[in-house]
Amino acid sequence: MSEEKVKIDQDECIGCEACVEICPKVFGFDEEEGKAYVIDGANSDEECVDEAVASCPAGCIRKE
Repeated sequence: MSEEKVKIDQDECIGCEACVEICPKVFGFDEEEGKAYVIDGANSDEECVDEAVASCPAGCIRKE
């Protein structure tokens, strides 16, 4: 069984930081780029990941 990975489509991210507020252990925010990113080594099983995916207004977060 392989672990799911969380990904953000950087081209689609609008920089609202909703994912960062909901799940700060998994998502960070790049001030220079104005975009969210997945923190290296973050645990995609954190309960808040699904909430962050559902709350993203751009729909750019996915688990694969």
